[in-house]
Amino acid sequence: MISKIFESVRAALADVPDGATVMIGGFGMAGQPTELIDALLDQGAKDLVVVNNNAGNGDTGLAALLAAGRVRKIICSFPRQTDSHVFDGLYRAGKIELELVPQGNLAERIRAAGAGIGGFYTPTAVGTPLAEGKETRHIDGRDYILEYPLHADYALIKAHKADRWGNLVYRKTARNFGPIMATASKVAVAQVDSIVELGELDPEAIVTPGLFVQRVVALGAQK
Repeated sequence: MISKIFESVRAALADVPDGATVMIGGFGMAGQPTELIDALLDQGAKDLVVVNNNAGNGDTGLAALLAAGRVRKIICSFPRQTDSHVFDGLYRAGKIELELVPQGNLAERIRAAGAGIGGFYTPTAVGTPLAEGKETRHIDGRDYILEYPLHADYALIKAHKADRWGNLVYRKTARNFGPIMATASKVAVAQVDSIVELGELDPEAIVTPGLFVQRVVALGAQK
């Protein structure tokens, strides 16, 4: 019987090694898998490369992981916000590496990894410091730069419901980066509000098929 259900967030992340590349879903706090991040903090893996839309908010979640000195590099679109003081302090002190990626490019690099695409050309960032050292081509009267896919060892995502096969549905804007991150990782771990019986999820509502999900943890009551 196929079952991808883990009894706890700690059990689901017990094998994350030092130096792993970890994608973390969420757009700000919307869809952020806070409990999985906390479990990763407790687990102890260090020297991590984190892929996220931003660089943490306040002092909890991703910001706490950064503050603990566990992240060597972050790849994101919005590293500085009004409450990104943890990242700001680390970066100014030279204690963390930043790869800044425009948001559309970030999403497409993740999607490309999941789709098996070896690279793509985009006009975004042409003529800026972000294009330095990248291959440039002139296509149909316009300049483009070559971007490569982003792969990860683990993806931590938040969904609304799952079944034991790992099929996922999301709640409104909490969907954001979760679906593409699941496809771009070797091990996708989803925290969900509840796990339902097979057949209860409307097939038309399933956004992430269980094919792309390896581990599921229910934080609410299981059905």
